[in-house]
Amino acid sequence: MKFGIVVLPGSNCDHDALHVTRDVIGAEAELLWHKETDLKGVDCVIIPGGFAYGDYLRAGALAKFAPIMDPIRRHAAAGGLVFGICNGFQVLTEVGLLPGALMRNAHLRFAGRDIFLRTEETDTPITSEVMKGQILRMPIAHGEGNYFAEEDALDELERNRQVIFRYCDEEGRIIFASNPNGSARNIAGICNRDRNVLGMMPHPERCSEAILGNADGLGVFKSIAASLARV
Repeated sequence: MKFGIVVLPGSNCDHDALHVTRDVIGAEAELLWHKETDLKGVDCVIIPGGFAYGDYLRAGALAKFAPIMDPIRRHAAAGGLVFGICNGFQVLTEVGLLPGALMRNAHLRFAGRDIFLRTEETDTPITSEVMKGQILRMPIAHGEGNYFAEEDALDELERNRQVIFRYCDEEGRIIFASNPNGSARNIAGICNRDRNVLGMMPHPERCSEAILGNADGLGVFKSIAASLARV
């Protein structure tokens, strides 16, 4: 299996994702520069966190014009895995691989702290090794993490079980107080209808080693590795 981590101008979590995939789970992994037009045979593309193109206009708005986005679209259309983390989630909505949009946090402040999220669905390649209902603690670091979609689109996400993670409290309750940014229905991560493209605002790559004091994010990367191994 091979991971490709996209490097956009302003990415700052690319080497974190490279470290976890290559050094922690032991997979082949390499960085993919934003001007590349060849994904170099990767099985899973990761679009990492950061501030692509300085988040000018809005987060992810300029990244959709990067040359590498066309091969990523083709990769996704062919059933390849695409995983967007934080800014990567924002980019995936801008390029149309995921529905909805990420808006300014409702309180208009940058949010950087640990939160809890509940795993809603496990029949995706990115959550297959996580238990349904499992509560995970992960860090967030964003100013535009407020997930928005029209009510009918949200209803469709629910019907298709595309809501993969929701913000919750330590006991797993989906309540207003546990929502760090105002996201509709406490949504923290979604997938596409084919379940091969997933975006989430929290950072699993920043909590995938016990030495960091929290390895809750490792299950996400183990899920991808296990899913690829089964192919």
